[in-house]
Amino acid sequence: MLARLASAPKIALAIGGLLFASPAWADRVVTDQIGREVHVPDQVNRVVILQHQTLNITVQLDAMDKVVGVLDEWKKQLGAKYVRLAPKLPELAMPGGLTKVNIEELLTLKPDVVFVTNYAPADMVKQIEDAGLAVVAISLLDVPPEEAVKMNPAVKDEPAAIDAGFATGVRLIADILDRKDKGEEMIAVTKKTRKIVADRLADIPEDKRVAVYMANPELSTYGRGKYTGLMMERAGARNVANEIAGFKQVSMEDVLKWNPSVIFVQERYPAVVDEIKTTASWQTIDAVKNGRIYLMPEYAKAWGYPMPEAMALGELWMAKALYPERFEDIDMQKEADAYYKEFYRTDYSAGQ
Repeated sequence: MLARLASAPKIALAIGGLLFASPAWADRVVTDQIGREVHVPDQVNRVVILQHQTLNITVQLDAMDKVVGVLDEWKKQLGAKYVRLAPKLPELAMPGGLTKVNIEELLTLKPDVVFVTNYAPADMVKQIEDAGLAVVAISLLDVPPEEAVKMNPAVKDEPAAIDAGFATGVRLIADILDRKDKGEEMIAVTKKTRKIVADRLADIPEDKRVAVYMANPELSTYGRGKYTGLMMERAGARNVANEIAGFKQVSMEDVLKWNPSVIFVQERYPAVVDEIKTTASWQTIDAVKNGRIYLMPEYAKAWGYPMPEAMALGELWMAKALYPERFEDIDMQKEADAYYKEFYRTDYSAGQ
């Protein structure tokens, strides 16, 4: 009897969620990036975002007024400084994360749509759906549905899969949030600046590319099938970890064997730079001996998933860092300020 009474509030919440967000209220159907058809309201006013990539894109689409809840790992995933670009973040509810959800807390937020990552567990997605809420999975990668649900999917043609998946994902998010025009602007600016990089590095043969390693906490790095590798390739680098698939932890022996000439570290992990500079096992690596360890700027998001500013600015920054003589006329501060004014509504330099 006590167990039955204790479950009553949960049942009431679930019923409330069904009444509020049942597909009966939906006016259109969208296909998410793991191939599911999802009923969503024609007018979306309240969303919960349980994926940091989608959250970052939402901030740039100027749609944070629709966000009522975010993933609990937002500060870890986006970096502590990110709050200056989205001051509302600390005030928002955090009903879950990339692979978990508190369904009772989620239902109290009454979202029209819940955005999740492509590799969110199937039972997590079902739990949200069973509560009557629309769930949209974002991968920013164009691969078959059976691969799309994996954290490290198999990708045959990386440039095509990432370019198409990025555009599809941005358009899907922008459509749901009623920011279609801004989404198209975002896609267009990535193509414009990436052409500059491609044209200036077209004559560099494979054997002349700089050997680069992307250092993350706990010796994790990105191999094939992730945007990071493509970012390096487009910037004229050779990813020394290309022999591994996806995002994985490697050994110090692996890094020593690869002996990269340059080491990049994402802006959200500054402690990794200090660790590399002060730990004895790193000191024989060429990049360390020659002082070529770079903490990347905020916009150069060398993540596993393609971000608009990484494609519009990050690849250009990385190419200039590797081949400065080919990009002497490019002022990255000006480029970054212009992008941030357009998509973050602030100067980049204002927060540095």
